[in-house]
Amino acid sequence: MRTHNELAVGLAQHNIHDTLGWFQLDRRDFLKIFSGGLLVCLTGASAWPQESGRSFDDHELPKDISAWLHIAADGCVTVYTGKVEVGQNIRTSLAQLVAEELMVPFDAITMVMGDTDLTPWDMGTFGSRSTPTMGPQLRTIATAARQTLIETAARRWNVPPATPRAADGKVINPRKSQSLSYGDLTRGEKLVKTVSNEVRLTPAKDWKIAGTSIPKADGRDFVTGKHQYPSDITRPGMMFGKVLRPQGFNATLVSLDISEAEKMPGVKVVRESDFIGVVAADAWTAERALVAFQAKWNVPAQLSNKELFDSFKQNPETDRDESGPEHVTGSVTQAMAAAPVKLEQQYTVQYIAHAPLEPRAAVAEWVGDKLTVWTGTQRPFGVRDELAEAFRVPTTKVRVIQPDMGSGYGGKHTGEAAVEAARLAKAAGKPVKVVWTREEEFTWAYFRPAGWIEIKSGAQRDGTVIAWEHHNYNSGPAAITTPYNVANQIIQFHPTKSPLRQGSYRGLAATANHFARESHMDELAHAVEMDPLEFRLKNLSDPRLCAVFQAAAEKFGWGRLRSTPERGFGIAGGTDKGGYVVTCIELEIDATSKKVRIRRVVEAWESGAIVNPDGLRNQITGAIVQAIGGALFEAIQFADGRILNPHFAQYRVPRFSDTPQIDVVLIDRKDLPSAGAGETGIVGLAPAVGNAIFAATGTRVRNMPMAPLNAVPGEQASPFQS
Repeated sequence: MRTHNELAVGLAQHNIHDTLGWFQLDRRDFLKIFSGGLLVCLTGASAWPQESGRSFDDHELPKDISAWLHIAADGCVTVYTGKVEVGQNIRTSLAQLVAEELMVPFDAITMVMGDTDLTPWDMGTFGSRSTPTMGPQLRTIATAARQTLIETAARRWNVPPATPRAADGKVINPRKSQSLSYGDLTRGEKLVKTVSNEVRLTPAKDWKIAGTSIPKADGRDFVTGKHQYPSDITRPGMMFGKVLRPQGFNATLVSLDISEAEKMPGVKVVRESDFIGVVAADAWTAERALVAFQAKWNVPAQLSNKELFDSFKQNPETDRDESGPEHVTGSVTQAMAAAPVKLEQQYTVQYIAHAPLEPRAAVAEWVGDKLTVWTGTQRPFGVRDELAEAFRVPTTKVRVIQPDMGSGYGGKHTGEAAVEAARLAKAAGKPVKVVWTREEEFTWAYFRPAGWIEIKSGAQRDGTVIAWEHHNYNSGPAAITTPYNVANQIIQFHPTKSPLRQGSYRGLAATANHFARESHMDELAHAVEMDPLEFRLKNLSDPRLCAVFQAAAEKFGWGRLRSTPERGFGIAGGTDKGGYVVTCIELEIDATSKKVRIRRVVEAWESGAIVNPDGLRNQITGAIVQAIGGALFEAIQFADGRILNPHFAQYRVPRFSDTPQIDVVLIDRKDLPSAGAGETGIVGLAPAVGNAIFAATGTRVRNMPMAPLNAVPGEQASPFQS
């Protein structure tokens, strides 16, 4: 499979590079280099299984979608998508789906992704939407292309269209043992075909390329270091930029002396209103110049962690319209009055950082009035719009290119580094690279929202849940509704004013809502003296979730294991974004220090037809490891407008030593459409850990993280010390 960069090498041989090389090509020029080929276009709003909703800038999703796929005269296939590769391996699985429907070898596919000049507009890569939305789109176009090639061959051979068949990048006439490669069919002419969505996609049960564990596309480049991340991009004559940051949130600049920095050779100070930065020939000089600034700030008093949760209910966000009942059925008041078993508890989750391996980075280059930015973002078109607005230029004058980047976890929707690099480049008259430091990433990026959750419930003595009231303050409505059968429900999300900047995170509020709900269900199970698994199954009718619970329990050996004060077992499950997940935990608790160590995790997963089993297993394994941090020790500490733990020395993320034995159970439902898998795998671990702690010790921990950092930086405390 050829990469974006490998394709650039091939294009260079056509002598089409100018000062921006391959990246200067717009889509029309790009297609011109293929003197022949097949261009398949599909138009019409009803033709696609479109993503629902709007983008962050209220941009309507495109109604006319064309030129997603090109077959060159040499038989190579180029596929265009605005989705981006962030480590989730979507480059591989989307290519598999195209290869399957087009009936070409996987290696024949080149994916061009996240380039606003070459790919159709896209809302962004988030919400586990790439597989269930982009997958069907590309499959439809590939199927239409294959049909068009078969029809073209039939005309050449003067046979009925039903006679030829496609296989391995060729059209075959079985009657006369004739064959034509796709390149033979497209050489010397450009065939433009407009098709409808009335095409028959290959059923998952018949997949030969999709549904298999094809290794990661370009995997060798990542392992050997050949791949260039956004922070690796260089341009001729490039300079390095740094930006002056306030000493705290909501700070105002009192005074600034830049004289010492201006004396440094080769340093240019840029000041535009409240934007202050420097550019220099190397990153070290730019950093020295920034340190030479003499800035005084006024930082107002602000909340700290200690006052956080009290502030949520006292400070509703009245400007947002998301509040109100998400789900109301029956009468919770009457059911609670009649319930012989009643519970009422509160659960909290702290702000946590995305902590990507690659902090925000961007390289910006102006050529005349055209701006090109290479940056790591989950929303290239959204960042393009930010840049166009910042510089008051048409979007046609801005190009954003996203090299496959070093993770995002929902944290790279915005284009701060891109705007900063573009400002500095415009002032310097040269390309400029801006790479945020780890401290900048921890301080000035947005965080996963903290939350306060209240749950009231009532149950019969036989374990039937009859009342459920769930209120989430601030962390969000994702996966807030319960999958369990409860006749009387009130479920509500309450937006509140947040003292810290907050935004998307892998799974977002689904983690908080699952933590509260599955912890509470465990409490109810113990209150009615039922096995936690038996209790859940009694209150479930969703056959998919029931099957996942049973698969996880069977693999784990649930029911055959008994907790002790040093060894606990827990289970939790749920559903979000089309995926079904159940997590079983075995943990040990040190008899002296009471510190928790997760020893074994079994996670069962079902998300319809599986496109790449190894890729999915890797996604789930990564989600489990990431979830350990949020469950046990990740939390942003802050006070008076400052982040107190802005480095990995103080902000604990999971280490190799924290990684337990992980068993992933995949349930492949080839009879169901494929759902996304990027997020839901993270939601089950925290409640399962909390439930296992209770099973071992009888102590219920209702706050995340459950084992926060103690006074020793980077070390884990006991959940019983909080």
